[in-house]
Amino acid sequence: MEVQETRVQTDRVLTIPNLLSMARLVGVPIFLWLVLWPVFGGPTNDGWAIVILMLSGVSDYLDGKLARRWGQISRLGQLLDPAADRLYIVSTLVGLTWREILPWWVTALLVARELFVGVVLLRLNRIGYGPLNVSFLGKAATFNLMYAFPLLLLGVGEGWVHRVAGVVSWAFIWWGTTLYWWAGILYAVQARQIVKAERAAAV
Repeated sequence: MEVQETRVQTDRVLTIPNLLSMARLVGVPIFLWLVLWPVFGGPTNDGWAIVILMLSGVSDYLDGKLARRWGQISRLGQLLDPAADRLYIVSTLVGLTWREILPWWVTALLVARELFVGVVLLRLNRIGYGPLNVSFLGKAATFNLMYAFPLLLLGVGEGWVHRVAGVVSWAFIWWGTTLYWWAGILYAVQARQIVKAERAAAV
């Protein structure tokens, strides 16, 4: 398992990893528009939506890999990367649930996890801490979901390819959702330890 380097190594903004993260953010509204266009009477462009999701998954891997390899870990990158992850997950949930491709209860599970982590972040903010570093487990959960969603979109249709994609997508969804909640709980445990340490130091 690769050791995750988390120390800020540069204050530069225009690095290759940061540009990749910015490109992922730009892709969020484009993806959502492509997925929801049929709902508003437009053509179905699921193929292009799948391409954008796949590219976002590749860039998600590359930006962290290159940042560590080239010593370009920055505070901006540490903020952009998880922000892009969450926006893609939220936009995908909105799009696929609206299209009735993804059941509402799966969306509820993932949204509840985001709300749970949001409460943890508020507690950290009250004692002057920003967001904690993204864990390996959290990235693994995101990778699973980013693989699951394009496969689920590909599963819409007739034929053996679509059927296989649908089955595989649900395997990734279950595993990704489990890891997503597990990472969130570990995040809360880490935050609780920080809060306890701060209280002990204040006594």
